[in-house]
Amino acid sequence: MLIYNLTHEELVSFVTEHQHKKYRADQIWHWLYKQKVQSFDEMTNLTSDLIDLLKANFEIKALELVIKHLSTDGTIKALYGLTDGNLIESVLMKHHYGNSICVTTQVGCNIGCSFCASGLLKKKRDLNAGEIIAQIIETERLLGERISYVVVMGIGEPFDNYENLLKFLSNINHPKGLAIGARHITVSTSGIVPKIKEYAHMGLQVNLAISLHAPNNEIRSKLMKINKAYPIEEVVDAIRYYLKVAKRRVTIEYILIDGLNDSKETALELVQLLKGLNVYVNLIPYNEVIEADYKRSKTETMEAFYDILMKNKVQVTLRKEQGHDINAACGQLRSQQL
Repeated sequence: MLIYNLTHEELVSFVTEHQHKKYRADQIWHWLYKQKVQSFDEMTNLTSDLIDLLKANFEIKALELVIKHLSTDGTIKALYGLTDGNLIESVLMKHHYGNSICVTTQVGCNIGCSFCASGLLKKKRDLNAGEIIAQIIETERLLGERISYVVVMGIGEPFDNYENLLKFLSNINHPKGLAIGARHITVSTSGIVPKIKEYAHMGLQVNLAISLHAPNNEIRSKLMKINKAYPIEEVVDAIRYYLKVAKRRVTIEYILIDGLNDSKETALELVQLLKGLNVYVNLIPYNEVIEADYKRSKTETMEAFYDILMKNKVQVTLRKEQGHDINAACGQLRSQQL
């Protein structure tokens, strides 16, 4: 078992059940999350019998770097190999306010959005919490700097790996863990309605983003097959429910695709759909994928779409893309060595 799968409370229980003092758990967590050691033998203030106990029960290494791609804008895409031979990708983005990482939650993805490279590989398995955490640990080691922002927007649907997601969020937010502030973490979902409602009751300060990408069922069903299970009316109802229960603003992700969802009429339809909701729209220039017959909206079209939302008092930004030249931008991760 990967030791990063343990919460702090679980590690305390393990240590004390094996007749070691409770404070040893804090020492172990310090070595794991602050020092980022790669072997138990590096935990020099532990007793030898405790080190032997850890070796007998846990693994510490989850990932191996296969290849690193560096973008002209400083973005780093890392291809990692898991212990079972599967591959995943993570993306490190450098901003003026700090380093941000986009982590993956599954090997492959069953959501199968028609514009996204990640869904080309069907889901093989969920990542456990430790494997998601390890992406941050390994990338910090690779970068030599702290990562202070996390977006759960890589390969896979986070709410389809719900229990591991929650444990991951708990560990990276824990003050004795990576101590990443909850409001510096964003989880994105394609719109699994029951999980959105369940998540509303968790009392987390973690940001929630919903991949909408269309203002009606006709367009959304072309882009996202999940819309057939959870049509747009149900997704918007789930957003209302989340806003009422969690009392936190929701980000709406909207990829702009030429001639499909970027017209002025579509923008006005989106305004009506979101009317009265405490949401923030993140317009994303489409990042082209060779297998998908979609093109990015023209610059003037994106700007016109943005202006319509602004004039109608919808909070909106047009995302600055990063990592496009190394296929590390939104929708381009695909878990393979190119």
